[in-house]
Amino acid sequence: MAAGAGLIGRPAPAITLTTIDGQAIDLARLVGRKPVYLKFWATWCVPCRAQMPGFAEIHAKMADRIEVIAVNTGFTDDEASVRAFRQELGLQMPIVIDDGRLAEAFNLRVTPQHVLIGRDGRIAHVGHLADARLDEALRAALADDGQAPAASLAATRPEARPLAPGDLVRDLSLTTGGETVSLGGVGKPSALVFFAPWCESYLAESRPVTATACRRVREQVESLAAKSDVHWLGVSSNLWTSEHELNEYRTTTGTRLPLALDTSGAVFRAFGVREIPAVAVLDAAGRLVRVLGPQDQDLAAALAAAND
Repeated sequence: MAAGAGLIGRPAPAITLTTIDGQAIDLARLVGRKPVYLKFWATWCVPCRAQMPGFAEIHAKMADRIEVIAVNTGFTDDEASVRAFRQELGLQMPIVIDDGRLAEAFNLRVTPQHVLIGRDGRIAHVGHLADARLDEALRAALADDGQAPAASLAATRPEARPLAPGDLVRDLSLTTGGETVSLGGVGKPSALVFFAPWCESYLAESRPVTATACRRVREQVESLAAKSDVHWLGVSSNLWTSEHELNEYRTTTGTRLPLALDTSGAVFRAFGVREIPAVAVLDAAGRLVRVLGPQDQDLAAALAAAND
């Protein structure tokens, strides 16, 4: 998989994971002891659900030799949904809900994503499919006798506090239409609309409430943008999205809203957005007024507050 190809051979991140049951898993303590198999997934992801029985079988057969961990992306998901899914399938492996740091460290662009870390602490495999390449990577990890020099795991940045109401937005920008656009302090109120091009279509069956919210917010934003003096920008998630998908979304919806792809995920992280759709409202000076979530209905009122 292209997004993960550059990771092969690099030291894994030094992160301690906490499962939904409160168990701490320190990846650094596993170096030299056993390989680690991380599977990124989401409850709304159809291929993730299809692959999960096979993943559960791998855990049942290999848990004593490989640390098998199910990593929910934490994107447009919640712990209640994760727990319900675990009960539905009778999953026994540790389950972690990512706070965004693992997605950043492993360049997550698709779900499912399989990441295998060797006994030496280096990333040995990244892939989207449960295929022969994954099987071979697992066999190689099991055959490793532990004689290779262990790597020092890569340092990770501390978990940053998301912007809060009243905070000034600094040093954040995105590219749209070939131009770099500052996200704060543009001289008039701003509204950043966080979305994904596949929300209305792909989630229509697997997460219909979210799909409906995405359509509702898009239509409301289009209406408000036509009659309000606000700097609008659609900010797309990088998950399952490229500039090609963004252009297709423009054509399919006919939206006139400027759109930008958050390629690194930095803007989503800065505003603490883990669910779509969401709208961040900033005042003319670039101070955050409020972040509205999927079910918030008072966008017009939040824009009015930004003008006060």
